[in-house]
Amino acid sequence: MGIKFRLMTVNFLQFFIWGSWLLTIGAFWFGNKEWPATDFGLIFSTMGFASLIMPTLAGHLADKFISAQKLYGLLHILGGIGLFFVPMAETPMQMFWTILITMCCYMPTIPLSNTVGYHILKINNLDVIKDYPKIRVWGTIGFIAALWTVSLTHNEQSANQFFLGGIVAFILGILAFTLPDCPPHGKEQTEEQGNAWTLLKSTNFILFFFFSMLLGAALQLTNAYGDPFLSSFSSDPKFTDTLAVKYPAIIMSISQISETLFILAIPFFMKRFNIKQVMLISMAAWVLRFGLFIFGDPGSGLWMIILSCIVYGMAFDFFNVSGSLFIEQNADKRVRSRAQGIFTMMVNGVGAVIGSIGSGYLIGTYFTNPDKSLMWQEIWTSFTIYAGIIAVTFAIFFKTPNTATEKSTI
Repeated sequence: MGIKFRLMTVNFLQFFIWGSWLLTIGAFWFGNKEWPATDFGLIFSTMGFASLIMPTLAGHLADKFISAQKLYGLLHILGGIGLFFVPMAETPMQMFWTILITMCCYMPTIPLSNTVGYHILKINNLDVIKDYPKIRVWGTIGFIAALWTVSLTHNEQSANQFFLGGIVAFILGILAFTLPDCPPHGKEQTEEQGNAWTLLKSTNFILFFFFSMLLGAALQLTNAYGDPFLSSFSSDPKFTDTLAVKYPAIIMSISQISETLFILAIPFFMKRFNIKQVMLISMAAWVLRFGLFIFGDPGSGLWMIILSCIVYGMAFDFFNVSGSLFIEQNADKRVRSRAQGIFTMMVNGVGAVIGSIGSGYLIGTYFTNPDKSLMWQEIWTSFTIYAGIIAVTFAIFFKTPNTATEKSTI
């Protein structure tokens, strides 16, 4: 088995695990539990809490004490055990702690998979820049495959989605121990560790990280409520037999397919627009993403739902990738990797926590009917207004950076 194929398999399984339940846990919650939406928001915040701490801690361990591929495998095995316990939770708080522990095992495996992949390619004299994107795309394919598997087997509201993810996590955990060794580097001190926060001397960087947090919250909104929204139409007889109601996860997987296409389009846009313009395009796409859901339905409005899924690729990747490029171009090289870490923390950590808990509170307090059904049009309207406010304020306050000037300030 060639090393590229093994790394493709690792990436496929890595995101298959996440895709098996991430977008369908809402359907499981609202379809099986009579628990409030406020508590569901707390459940989705676990990824944010885990992202605040665990990736940095795991990176520290891999750098100094344990081979990266062994730590990677161990975390997947422990995370797999956690997934098996998720359906056994009998209260919202039991599920919260179970998901949180599971996420503390899973979230650090995402950067670890990159570390392992880069190292293995280098020791095999392969070109990281040329070869790794072709390997990484199999992660997105794995995510889509998991969504389709869960949907086609009608397990969106079943505990089987967690069992499937747990089994795949065990397989990946074992496979990781067969990969070439990625040894720790020892107790090397880096100047980056002490200097990254000097970025906050720059007003533009402060604004950038602030808007990263706000868009991280938007990402959690679409992850948490997209599948439950489509599943909610099953109670309406005229939509019962529609494709979107029967296979909501498949419809939502169009978003991930869109991601792969828009990633390829980024160089085209970056050559013709500056960083601020590309990021504004992303924010406009977020407005469309939520706005189309206001009027979409599985019948005559299905095209709106599909279009919403298509623009998601632009909304998600244009900000994430262009934001990363903004850091690469404007942060001093001594603090660049730490700056990327702050970006990840603000999007997947702080933003995710605020988005999950905040949306859960608002929906549970203001957008839930007495019969526990949700006011979906009002929900998507509020999310659309939120995204629109972000876009307008970003356009007003964020200045197109002059690279030389920006670097001189940090």
